[in-house]
Amino acid sequence: MLVYIRESDKEKIMCNVDEKDIAEHLRMRLKKEQEEKEHKKKEKAKAHLYTIIKVARDEDLSEQIAKEIYFDLVDHDKVRSFRIQKQLPFTAFKEEVAKEFGIPVQFQRYWLWAKSQNNTYRPNRPLSAHEELQTVGNLREVSNKAHNAELKLFLEVELGMDLRPLPPPDKSREDILIFFKLYDPEKEELRYVGRMFLKAVGKPIEILAKLNELAGFPDDEEIELYAEIKFEPNIMCEPIDKRLSFKNSQLEDGDIICIQKAISSESETNHRYPDVSSFLEDVHNRQVVHFRLLEKPKEDDFSLELSKLHTYDDVVERVAGHIGLDDPAKIRLTSHNCYSQQPKPQPIRYRGVEHLSDMLIHYNQTSDILYYEVLDIPLPELQGLKTLKVAFHHSTKDEVVSHSIRLPKNSTVGDVINDLKSKVELSRPDAELRLLEGFYHKIYKIFPSHEKIENINDQYWTLRAEEIPAEEANLGPQDRLIHVYHFMKDPSQNQQVQNFGEPFLLVIHEGETLAEVRTRIQKKLQVLDEEFSKWKFAFLSMNRPDYLKDGDVISSRFQRRDVYGAWEQYLGLEHTDTAPKRPLIANQNRHTYEKPVKIYN
Repeated sequence: MLVYIRESDKEKIMCNVDEKDIAEHLRMRLKKEQEEKEHKKKEKAKAHLYTIIKVARDEDLSEQIAKEIYFDLVDHDKVRSFRIQKQLPFTAFKEEVAKEFGIPVQFQRYWLWAKSQNNTYRPNRPLSAHEELQTVGNLREVSNKAHNAELKLFLEVELGMDLRPLPPPDKSREDILIFFKLYDPEKEELRYVGRMFLKAVGKPIEILAKLNELAGFPDDEEIELYAEIKFEPNIMCEPIDKRLSFKNSQLEDGDIICIQKAISSESETNHRYPDVSSFLEDVHNRQVVHFRLLEKPKEDDFSLELSKLHTYDDVVERVAGHIGLDDPAKIRLTSHNCYSQQPKPQPIRYRGVEHLSDMLIHYNQTSDILYYEVLDIPLPELQGLKTLKVAFHHSTKDEVVSHSIRLPKNSTVGDVINDLKSKVELSRPDAELRLLEGFYHKIYKIFPSHEKIENINDQYWTLRAEEIPAEEANLGPQDRLIHVYHFMKDPSQNQQVQNFGEPFLLVIHEGETLAEVRTRIQKKLQVLDEEFSKWKFAFLSMNRPDYLKDGDVISSRFQRRDVYGAWEQYLGLEHTDTAPKRPLIANQNRHTYEKPVKIYN
């Protein structure tokens, strides 16, 4: 940061600062920050001596399922965690849990979590009595193949009728611990309703009354059961045959069964998601999308919760409905580039993608941003047209006006010029226009009037329209139309030529000297004598300047070649670039300049 100091204040400011010179509140703040820094340093140094134990309970499952999560059982980052020394016996940890939760040690049973082949995470087995006698550190090493610093446990607590804890029941090999969720299609709600030990060889049909009681249904309610198997990459939540044993249905410790009332024809008609499988499919595909106006690509305008399976029509209808637009076809969407954090150069074509998921994908990444714009005509109609951004350079005024020309794709450059004539101010009624293609202060092409506009690219190239000067109307056989560019040498680039400003075309006549051409250029550009006297003139080929003298004949330097070619040879005007920096007209998002910082005393 640059700071200016008055000479008279130098001794007051540029002096030694003592602690007493610092305000009290700043001293306290700095001291506190230093203490926190030291504390974190000590914690980090001792981190290898501790293990984090995360304990999930039934209360966590009840609280999280349907509110924060739908799949699996719990988010371990949101359960109670304990920082325990590794050498501490696990029995001592149980004492700490007893203090925290009010559950006596003899009523606690802990289960290890395990990740299955389908990437789900479920309680796998209870700790053995031998394991509970080990230290916390040893237990973590046994349970954790990935060598994470955490130990994740499920605390099983059995409650009696009076809701007081009971000793955990004996568990044989035939007993499996199953967790239950209840789905309500009317409320579109899935919630945790409890867990139960079942016999692996038993069948659901034998315990329907118990399951109805767990769900809060009458004993004779007809129910359906679904096994929640996995949710990545696709949902698997399959119906359970109530006449097959749990073992034959491949259910084991930690698995999840979803209960719901039997589906009736009325339920199928009146509910969006009549079964838990269709509901989970919807949840899995839910996506909050942040919409931004294309003209304000850094600011979120609004957000909508959509489904990745929504069609193109679904998405534009939702956007139109949100902003109060009658015709969704007037919405045009543009995808997000995850790498540049900018809109993609090309918008999404009308019905050009099938689903929302296709709009959000960028190579191997998925975005949650879409850009939108409201068109003045429906997008299908617009796609039959070509819109060109053309910068019109007035012949006598120092002004450039940008115009959007919208014509059918099979139109020609001549049609563009005719359309432009009706929108611009001409120096004379019979003036003719031409269309040029420019890039980085050079002219690369003069478009013939018969060229089709469909393939003209105005995203990166600047389209420029101008009047054809009267002197070009009747070119003689020895006359030349040459390119004239402004340039200077960049000291930081080893004196490499750097073009700037507006390039232009100029007629040179046979035998015409630089002195004669100089006079015409000064008049055309309206440069004052004092400034113009400093300019140097050079013939450039392959970006190498050959400086000219007033007596040099210009035409002798330029070879005869196609007027419409992208010439490598040009007449260069070397001088200082005094024009203020500004974005290029063609694409203002690509090239920007920093604003100066001003300091006022």
